[in-house]
Amino acid sequence: MIRQYKISVPKSTLNNIYKKVRNYPWKDIQKLNGWTHGTNYKYLKSISKYWISKYDWKKQEKKLNSFSNFTTSIDGLKIHFIKEKGSGKNPTPLLLLHGWPGSIIEFLEIIQKLAHPENYGGEIEDAFDVIVPSLPGFGFSDLPPKPYGPRKIAKVMNKLMINGLKYKKYIAQGGDWGATICNWLGYDHSTNCKAIHINCLTMRHPKGAINKEEREWEKRFANDQIMQEGYRTIQATKPQSLSYSMIDSPIGVAAWILEKFHSWSDLKYGKIEKTYNKDILLTNIMIYLITKTFNTASWIYFGRREEGGRMFPKKFKKINITTGIAKFPKEMSEWPPRSYLERIFKIKHWSDMKKGGHFAALEQPDLLVNDLRKFLKSL
Repeated sequence: MIRQYKISVPKSTLNNIYKKVRNYPWKDIQKLNGWTHGTNYKYLKSISKYWISKYDWKKQEKKLNSFSNFTTSIDGLKIHFIKEKGSGKNPTPLLLLHGWPGSIIEFLEIIQKLAHPENYGGEIEDAFDVIVPSLPGFGFSDLPPKPYGPRKIAKVMNKLMINGLKYKKYIAQGGDWGATICNWLGYDHSTNCKAIHINCLTMRHPKGAINKEEREWEKRFANDQIMQEGYRTIQATKPQSLSYSMIDSPIGVAAWILEKFHSWSDLKYGKIEKTYNKDILLTNIMIYLITKTFNTASWIYFGRREEGGRMFPKKFKKINITTGIAKFPKEMSEWPPRSYLERIFKIKHWSDMKKGGHFAALEQPDLLVNDLRKFLKSL
């Protein structure tokens, strides 16, 4: 059964968060103002001041509730999602999947453009039925009984589409974990998921590199990841230990998340607010805080490790559904050579973007929307 859902955060919850932000012991933190060692002290203190003086959660809550929010039960879990019915007679069902440390907030600026293209310079034939779920353990969805990896989550998402929403066929798009879930939808659920569009690659071919260009990429990737491995290793091995401190520290959660938005984005002059405004950054953080899901959102890393890590199965067979790839230049890690990707995917659409980074829907919404429209035409 599908039920309408309204986001309504009690004033007491908000006041508790703001009180902790207000009382944070800044004087006890060393003032390292660069981003080399982690989140910039000066910037974090500045956005925290805005947080308690000018930021308005209720305004953002109203914006979230301006969309049609629903919940339904999938395998005993309450799954939250936004659904926007597309224009025209036969809009294509499109599942938009976020990752970590993102949320449904990533897609708010593109939902209407995808569902009603005739209002934004497109053609009505390009319309999508847009479905934007909160992943299990994230945001407004239930926490799973134990850590779920992306393959398990793909199974839940497929059931949402075919059992919950009664779509026999659909396509999916994602970056970060959303892209990984798309990979598994294409691998395990191709009867229903007929095409995927991704702007990130986290999975690996079990046979690894097979030529010089691919081997050189593997070396560059390994070297590039040295300074990225800290958060990933903790969340993939001991997420619970981290959560004991984060559950009581809005500033801690903000620092953990903001560092990734700074590191993984295409920033003009290295300034995070040249790409994102404060309200977007804080609303994404607030979703983790008000739902108390920082802990369970990190479980996906542990779940992937249990599923086998980055590698597809040893008996891997090429994903046989149509795949579109959008390469944004400031993606958090370098894409493999096309020869490597061709051994994993049936690539029918490829776009080299001129700007943008890891959080494509937030950074370059129009580029992503236009690319999805082109992808739809190619199917």
